[in-house]
Amino acid sequence: MKKTHLHSVLATSMVLSMFALPTAHVGAEGESIIKLRLMETTDIHTNVVNYDYYKDAPTDQFGLAKTATLIKKARAEVTNSVLFDNGDLIQGNPLGDFIHEKGLKDGDVHPIYKAMNLLDYEVGNIGNHEFNFGLDYLQASLKGAKFPYVNANIYIDDKDNNPDNDKNYFTPYHIFEKKVKDETGKEVTIKIGAIGFAPPQVTAWDKGHLEGKVIAKDIIETANKFVPQMKKEGADIIVAIPHSGFEKAPAKGNDENAVYYLSKVEGIDAILFGHAHKLFPSKDFDGIEGVDTAKGTINGIPSVMPGFWGDHLGVIDLTLKQVDGKWQVVDSTTEARPVYDAATKKALVEADKDILNAVKEDHENTLGYVRGPVGETKAPINSFFALVNDDPSVQIVSNAQRWWAEKATQGTEYEGTPILSAAAPFKAGGRNGAEYYTDIKAGTIAVKNVSDLYIYPNTIKAVLIDGSQVKEWLERSAGQFNQIDPTKKEEQALVNDAFPTYNFDTLDGVEYQFDLTQPSRYDIKGTLVNEKANRVINLQYNGKPVDPKQKFIVVTNNYRAFGGGNFPGIDGSNVIIDSPDENREVLINYIKEQKSFNPTADGNWGFAPIKGDMKVTLTSSPKAKEVAEKLGYIKYIGEGENGFAKYTIDLSTTTQKVAESADASKEDVKKEEPKKDDASKEDVKKEEPKKDDASKEDVKKEEPKKDDASKEDVKKEEPKKDDASKEDVKKEEPKKDDASKEDVKKEEPKKDDASKEDVKKEEPKKDLNKLVAVRTTAEGLGIQVAYDNKTRSVTLTKGDAKLVYVLGASEVIANGKTLETNSDIVKNRLFLPVGLLEETFGVTIK
Repeated sequence: MKKTHLHSVLATSMVLSMFALPTAHVGAEGESIIKLRLMETTDIHTNVVNYDYYKDAPTDQFGLAKTATLIKKARAEVTNSVLFDNGDLIQGNPLGDFIHEKGLKDGDVHPIYKAMNLLDYEVGNIGNHEFNFGLDYLQASLKGAKFPYVNANIYIDDKDNNPDNDKNYFTPYHIFEKKVKDETGKEVTIKIGAIGFAPPQVTAWDKGHLEGKVIAKDIIETANKFVPQMKKEGADIIVAIPHSGFEKAPAKGNDENAVYYLSKVEGIDAILFGHAHKLFPSKDFDGIEGVDTAKGTINGIPSVMPGFWGDHLGVIDLTLKQVDGKWQVVDSTTEARPVYDAATKKALVEADKDILNAVKEDHENTLGYVRGPVGETKAPINSFFALVNDDPSVQIVSNAQRWWAEKATQGTEYEGTPILSAAAPFKAGGRNGAEYYTDIKAGTIAVKNVSDLYIYPNTIKAVLIDGSQVKEWLERSAGQFNQIDPTKKEEQALVNDAFPTYNFDTLDGVEYQFDLTQPSRYDIKGTLVNEKANRVINLQYNGKPVDPKQKFIVVTNNYRAFGGGNFPGIDGSNVIIDSPDENREVLINYIKEQKSFNPTADGNWGFAPIKGDMKVTLTSSPKAKEVAEKLGYIKYIGEGENGFAKYTIDLSTTTQKVAESADASKEDVKKEEPKKDDASKEDVKKEEPKKDDASKEDVKKEEPKKDDASKEDVKKEEPKKDDASKEDVKKEEPKKDDASKEDVKKEEPKKDDASKEDVKKEEPKKDLNKLVAVRTTAEGLGIQVAYDNKTRSVTLTKGDAKLVYVLGASEVIANGKTLETNSDIVKNRLFLPVGLLEETFGVTIK
């Protein structure tokens, strides 16, 4: 052992031996005891100031300025202490967004480090959200920290598929000497080793930033590699700092939440963990094998997880005893100290003025940023019941995403493919508390409100899946709810609080219901557990059952598109649009274009009615009472735990706005159309004898099976249809629902010339110069269509026949010959002459 006190002990021993005193040579060495306090912050998410930027108001419930007061108090209570941070620092609120948008120049210090540098942190670990803005920005941020950073399981991608020569991207661990005093008051130097880990899933969650640059390895495998090495290098105690949560499920390798198995790695003396935004020790972990919540240990290892946003400080007090030259942990206590008392709703500490002053300018600049106007809402927007009701706070995100996707697919091979939008209620209470809801008043929409609607800096993506995958996507989401027993008289909780609300994707563009008498098909981790369970029923697109083989575009975010949440079949392999645009920026641009809007949800999903005398409950904000009264089927019944209010929900009737409509009228068909032919929703009534010749595309009255892939959906909020894209718009129907844009009123005797979609009832003579929609025509004739974004060329092939057309050109190459041609692009759809297609491919087009 290389210890300062060892030399003094040896010297004393020599003196004592001169006086022939027995046992002196083993004296203090075996009895030296040190009390060492370990402190942890985690998941601050740029909440330096005790200020809620979304509500534009101070708060007593979180903020590093509050935690700093706890740190100073806890440090003053003991002789020996060390402070660590566990990551997720530079992203998570408008302050972080503002600093990222402004950028960090050489010499700039991120405000999070302006604050942390005042608190004497010893070591920091890298969290998963550190990667959200890319490696360059992460490195620029870390330059401002006056303490070292560690991460052991992120490696440089050397692309040689040889794990033996892989090099760490960060410093894997840090061993530092710490001068402490033992219980006799003697100064002793011990060596403390700190090792950090991030969830291996970061390379999928931030694939756009990390692919080809870094790889991630299993946390446990990495710990087993480095911990023995740290011991060999002289670490007396080893503190693991995993940005990882706790799960006792069997390890599968590359587990996101690996703390339980990390506690079994020999040589680790304490664990400071995070990522899950929970508290350990707490009653949430009672009764789990190997966990002692009274002691605060996991498999005997002292452990702590102190919440999020600085709402708690993690404290582990270790008692170290030196035996046979080695320090051992012989006792410990653990606690997570709060900054706020949720029961009494009172602050427990004041904000630290030094911290507030350090970031004063950054805070004020952020206030100016979040108060910037974007648009106007004519009604309030809240997420109080977004988990149990199709909700405007989620609908507006879906509207924006579909609006973006319609533009993004223009002129591509995917034009005309039905577009769905996946959106989840990010702020819906749950693990983040009773104040964690979107609540926007009618009036001006500012940047802070958009950030409130979409809190993550995700980038927008689109995936191509089929109808069967649409159903499985929704089955995965249905894990948000507990199974309801219609015969049970006791109270039943509707929502599974262990299910993260950001994984409750609603899919806009289809209609469906959840049958909650069925068990969940997937567990909260996305593992298939009930193969025969089917909660998703009445799944329809445009009023008809979804064809399992039909193709759909689902617009989502990078987290989901590349495997986040473990949704079945969604692993990055089916991404068709990999955009760098932020979902939040898309939402801002959409609202700016709308200028003023009335937020409403289209009611495309809900619960299937359950008959029975049941008491089904849920929790939400106490502020939601008025909203519940307006909904009618939700009632306030009293106060709940941790600041929540308790409500009952009536599941005996459907909560879905469109569910009671007849199947034939799912498309918001007007009351004046009582006899609309179900099989011909996209066609013109037989009473229309004078269909204009310019009509280019669709199906006669007799054609019942219109190809779903050619349906063009437009947002409800789109009151003015572009003249160039008139596809069977009713003469007097400015607010026709998306799914019914192609239906024509019975009273419409004269079809507008620009309409491209229909065919006359009688076509005695075929006009070979007539233009037809390429994609839908080709699909019905077995012609393959491919689009090259770089060359903007569309290639059609069938057997040896081939046609190549560059968008906007006046000629086409058909079977090797260059021919002049007419063309048109209407509402993202390419039209070419019917005669050209027939001659090139030897087909007959009706």
